[in-house]
Amino acid sequence: MAITRDPKFSNLPEVQPDGSVQSPATVGNTLWSTDDPRAYGGLPLEAHPNLELARYDATGDGRVDDARWGGALSAIPTKADVVLDLIRANSLWPLLSGLACCAIEMMSTATPKNDIDRWGMFPFRASPRQADVLIVAGTLTTKMAEPLIRLWEQMPEPKWVVAMGDCTCSGGRYKRSYSVVQGIDRVMPVDVYIPGCPPRPEGLIYGMMKLQQLIKDRRGHWPERAIGPTVPKGI
Repeated sequence: MAITRDPKFSNLPEVQPDGSVQSPATVGNTLWSTDDPRAYGGLPLEAHPNLELARYDATGDGRVDDARWGGALSAIPTKADVVLDLIRANSLWPLLSGLACCAIEMMSTATPKNDIDRWGMFPFRASPRQADVLIVAGTLTTKMAEPLIRLWEQMPEPKWVVAMGDCTCSGGRYKRSYSVVQGIDRVMPVDVYIPGCPPRPEGLIYGMMKLQQLIKDRRGHWPERAIGPTVPKGI
């Protein structure tokens, strides 16, 4: 029996009589942009508000020495610099940023059973100006990306990002979805990835311990920190 194709679906792969697909469907993994000219002020993808950090990184303005890392701090002896990073690593203040089901696991890390405070990670803050670690727990949609970037920009330096869960790392269950950002490293820099759907509280604690190690390993290299998205090219 011959199989007829609807002209509306001419861009889809051919289907064999046994139901198998002849050629795979290839979908570009880029930030979604709407065809509606009223959305986002009718801006093209290059001017998308979710790519604000990428444009800021391209200008080089974020690399200007504004005395946060240079100036008097450059004269501090190396051993004193080690002490400063030890203080930073053992006094992490995460920001409340639960977006989906991973947030339940993130909350449970502060319960008496897990007690994340034992490792110098204090209770979660409700204000970005009192936090230095942004734990993104859950699915990041295109609509929520802009407010999340705003929270990140309001956090004081030095600061770090932890991607918790498959949806946050790469899109997870919503891979190739038009409304989901396929990994938060497409819109902001990420320091630690914690896979899982969802990760257990122990996984988050382990990831935060890895962040503590990363903070100490980056001593003397703060000016080289990532400012824009850290997604690998070609993905």
